[in-house]
Amino acid sequence: MKQTIRVINLEAGMPTVDQALRRLSGELYTSRRMGCRAVKLIHGYGSSGKGGKIRVAIRRELGGQKLRGQIKDYIPGEDFSIFNSATLQAFSLAEDLRNDKDLDRYNNGVTFVLL
Repeated sequence: MKQTIRVINLEAGMPTVDQALRRLSGELYTSRRMGCRAVKLIHGYGSSGKGGKIRVAIRRELGGQKLRGQIKDYIPGEDFSIFNSATLQAFSLAEDLRNDKDLDRYNNGVTFVLL
């Protein structure tokens, strides 16, 4: 059975923004090849006092990828709720998202990507 959702911790090892962006690119490529339908990115929210630079850069990059048609969509963790239409649409693509522990937790340290 194919894995439909992967969890990728982009903040592991305290990378720079550039390192995190490079890792994002490689991990999304790998996820597509594995047949994953969704990826949960853990990027933190800037609690270290640095303002969440990785979170901001990752989401900016995902916005560009969505415009270029490289990903279907992305959902910031703070919007990942049963009351959000994008989340409800995501469930139809990757049913396992319904079981994610961050559903309705408004966690701005994660982002969900639909491939």
